[in-house]
Amino acid sequence: MNPERHLNIIWLKASVLGCLWASSEIVLGSFLHNLHVPFSSISLTSIGIILLVSVSYQWPEKGLIWRSGLICALMKAVSPSAVIFGPMIAILSEALLLELSVRLIGKNMLGFVVGSLLAMSWNFFQKIANYLFFYGLNIVDLYASLVKFAEKQLQMHFSTVWMPIFTLWIFYLVFGLLSAAIGIYIGKTSVEKSMPLLSSDKKSMSGVKSRNQSSNLRYSLIWLGFNFLGMIAVLLMMNFLDVFWWLPSGILLIIIWAVRYKSALRPLLKPKFWIFFITITMLSSFLFAQFQSAQLTVSDGLLIGLQMNFRAAVMIVSFSVIGKELSNPVIRNFFLRTSFRQLPLALEIAFETLPFVIANLPSVKDIFKRPVGVIRQIVAQSEFWLQKVALTMKKKSNVVIITGEIGSGKTSLTTALAARFKEYGIKTGGIIAPAIFENGEKMGYNLIDLSTNKIMPLSQTEANKDMAQVGRYFFRQEAIVFGRDALSVGQNIDKQIVIIDEIGAWELQGQGWGLSLNDLIINSDIPLILTVRKKFLEMVIESWMLQNPLVIDAKDASVHEVFKTISGFTCLKKL
Repeated sequence: MNPERHLNIIWLKASVLGCLWASSEIVLGSFLHNLHVPFSSISLTSIGIILLVSVSYQWPEKGLIWRSGLICALMKAVSPSAVIFGPMIAILSEALLLELSVRLIGKNMLGFVVGSLLAMSWNFFQKIANYLFFYGLNIVDLYASLVKFAEKQLQMHFSTVWMPIFTLWIFYLVFGLLSAAIGIYIGKTSVEKSMPLLSSDKKSMSGVKSRNQSSNLRYSLIWLGFNFLGMIAVLLMMNFLDVFWWLPSGILLIIIWAVRYKSALRPLLKPKFWIFFITITMLSSFLFAQFQSAQLTVSDGLLIGLQMNFRAAVMIVSFSVIGKELSNPVIRNFFLRTSFRQLPLALEIAFETLPFVIANLPSVKDIFKRPVGVIRQIVAQSEFWLQKVALTMKKKSNVVIITGEIGSGKTSLTTALAARFKEYGIKTGGIIAPAIFENGEKMGYNLIDLSTNKIMPLSQTEANKDMAQVGRYFFRQEAIVFGRDALSVGQNIDKQIVIIDEIGAWELQGQGWGLSLNDLIINSDIPLILTVRKKFLEMVIESWMLQNPLVIDAKDASVHEVFKTISGFTCLKKL
């Protein structure tokens, strides 16, 4: 990957916001769809609206919303779902409508509310359009007959045949209004605060699907054209020719797709498709014969139902295979020659960040238990993820990592190194966190600013509900602020080396010294010494994209030898 990559700030932020949105679509969306939860699309659209509205209060750049929607829509391609074309259209359209609203009305409460109502309405009307698109206009006649049947059975009369649909639309609008209100509330009240540590381990990181999964498909623009033309040809035959023409032609086309695209028939194997198949076939055979003005028999209705279902099968499979061909690198690289030339790079960076975002997401259980709190937490971390994305622009190479298990002497070695640096006149900044012992028992940690030698209590084992808890330790908010000040670029601009003791699970979650490490890497060339427990070593190197760091095991390490090794390290020779 080109180390000289550059993104302007709006695409940089869009890659972050799009990545956050895509992570919820991929993780929560897969969970909801796999359980066949009713109205799951409303939940996903609501989360998207809340994220876009709330983050817009922090990042007010024009064009951020639609760019984020575009990136999220393209990232939807990594979803385990076989059919992604429809959701991609929905995501982009919702973002465009919200963007249009805030452009015309302004980034204010009214603009966000109107935009949210439009975005949620799109979700509703796209569902109706999907039925029309997949099943044809016969679905309208089927719906009208069904309403008449319901009126007859319930002995009631709707003022218009569209009243049930209008009522359902109101239901969607209520959710849109609620989403806007939550987004505005989070956006106005969201402030940085300590949050409880979320679990993150190698298993959760490696379990994330990567966009770089190998594919045996040989992309072809010819096949892309054939897929479009084949789909259109079969649809035209169904409109103008007899069943004996369109049925074998459609079956042949589906067989061809199944041979070339191994998973082409996967959407047709889902229970949802066959539930609709049976329902539509039975309803059409019964209702058309009773409530259509044209004298149709049960067999006529049955044939219409079969035609509607076959049309849907052709459309579903065609969208699946067309989506695969649209992944062609030739098509992707076309954007490089257009005004969207920054899109491929923004998308690439968003994909690099996605595994870490997903690994650090709260569990689905937490999302359902406290949805507003979880979204607030994600929004509060948006600045952290912005810096993480910026790390891809600048990969740090002059880093030393002192590693070991708990009690292996990492802090003792680092303290001795800091003293040795100062002895040799090397300007040293940063922090170390020595343990506090009482009667041989560890009771917490102090924090020492190496620039000023000031000491402040950092953590304690004594429970305190007002403190952020990490494991069995409770951390003082004022000590976190103290440490971040000690690690700021401004505080260390004249330093020759900066020490951070330590980087671990909390920092991988965007807390603790995570933002400070981001800032030092992005905005300075100061050599760094980090202490990292062995269980987090690989994750820290990968997460901060450290290039060939010098890794030293603290166990039985000699201060003299370590000092000599660091002094001879290529990036630190100036010491």
